[in-house]
Amino acid sequence: MDFSKLENNLTDVIIEEQLKLGYRKEVLRLYYPLLSLNRLLGTGCDVPQMSGILEDFCQYAKERLGSIRVTERQGRFCFWIPEQGAEYVHEHMEGSGLLKSLIEAVSKHGTTIEDVLQIFYRCSSAVHMEKIQNGEFDYLIYFENGEPDDYRYCIKEEGCHISYHRFTPDDYKDFLFDAD
Repeated sequence: MDFSKLENNLTDVIIEEQLKLGYRKEVLRLYYPLLSLNRLLGTGCDVPQMSGILEDFCQYAKERLGSIRVTERQGRFCFWIPEQGAEYVHEHMEGSGLLKSLIEAVSKHGTTIEDVLQIFYRCSSAVHMEKIQNGEFDYLIYFENGEPDDYRYCIKEEGCHISYHRFTPDDYKDFLFDAD
């Protein structure tokens, strides 16, 4: 089984957290619904089957991320990543220029949607941006060709402050009821 997409997603989340909050050698808990795990792994498992697969994943990633523990409650899996995993990501992986710039921009008051859009255009000319009305976010931005990443960035304007959340393309469709 190819565990690379799941490991890459976990490390992306850790990188994002470390860029936002700073690096600390600490235990991390990351949560995934069953549907997201099935998509990342290319499976169609139920909870007991996924639990077995994730035992194999823990062995696969152990050298890099340490002795991961996975628990499940009502179809939601918690990945308990030990300090070794946080340290490995900090020492061996670097956040993208896009993510660093985006986090820096949204941490300041007065950042506009135009400022955010320019960050994306510095990475690629193939940027898709649309106004969305799902009650939670105002804009959707992503790279049309999937480079430098294929996440869906959902932007919310809150007065003189901007916030964002990023989703995999499939999770965006599920969580936000995208019509594409």
